[in-house]
Amino acid sequence: MRFTRVPPTMTAVPADSSDDPALAWIRRVLADYGLEPDGGIEPVRVRPWSTVGRVSTARGSLWFKENGPGSRYEPAVMRALGDWVPGRVLTPLAVDTTRGWSLCPDGGPTLRDEPGSGAPLKRWEEMLGHHAELQRDLADRSAEMIALGLPDQPPELMPAALAALLDDPLVWAGIQPDRYQALRRLEPAFELWCTQLCESGVPVSIQHDDLHDDNVFADGNRFFDWGDASVSHPFGTLLVTLRSAAHIFGLPAGDPALTRLRDAYLEPWAADRDRAGLVETATIAVRVAKVGRSLAWQRALLGAGPAARGEYGNAVPGWIEELLEPDPV
Repeated sequence: MRFTRVPPTMTAVPADSSDDPALAWIRRVLADYGLEPDGGIEPVRVRPWSTVGRVSTARGSLWFKENGPGSRYEPAVMRALGDWVPGRVLTPLAVDTTRGWSLCPDGGPTLRDEPGSGAPLKRWEEMLGHHAELQRDLADRSAEMIALGLPDQPPELMPAALAALLDDPLVWAGIQPDRYQALRRLEPAFELWCTQLCESGVPVSIQHDDLHDDNVFADGNRFFDWGDASVSHPFGTLLVTLRSAAHIFGLPAGDPALTRLRDAYLEPWAADRDRAGLVETATIAVRVAKVGRSLAWQRALLGAGPAARGEYGNAVPGWIEELLEPDPV
């Protein structure tokens, strides 16, 4: 079975699969490093939006990833980030931007791999500070990232994005009528929030959109997995991070620990901005990012079959409905 397929029962590509294009590409890449695979490609994570496999070599494991049509920009973005901020992201050994392929070194354990029940919240605070610094440093690269294919989702475009989602029959069919009407009534407020973000003075930058303890290495300063990312208001990254921390550590909305995480993220932005204004901007950005998260799931399911849409499709309307829920902090 070819590795480029992504059915749930996918099997490994054996080492003697000379006709497999992915394995042939990997062999050519490794030849430049004086290496060759010890075997074939061992699938580790197979999803409708991407497939990840392990490639063993004499110098350790490497990771092959194939992005689906909705995130095929990721290899080009990974390569560019490796050039722009080396040592702060996982830099690929090689990419094929046409086919959405990347081959990366093993970056070591993630923050989630810390001993015990996961990294303590203090480590999350440090990680969020590092990520905010990364976003600040990359803000001037936003146009270049958009040119590489990273979705362009600045605040001024998000009201139209919400309206389009609510007009989509595949979306509103998954929302109860009373909640759908509540979302329609929320549109003027949502437009105001987006205007406030535009006026916040915080420039757009890369927004990871899935930042949690399993997408950063244990040092807390090297980030990876940009398949859901976009160029948007950077504070929106707090949406998934705060929700993930709340889930992992059993924290209710408004818990002081979540407030500390938010404040740790805002610290690098506070040198030349009013802190109270940053807190208000962060609250609004997290709300608006819920629509961006819905768009990320919509992209992830591009080209997916009925089974995948049945399993994951509710995430698209589900994230829009989060607009009706309380803010995490």
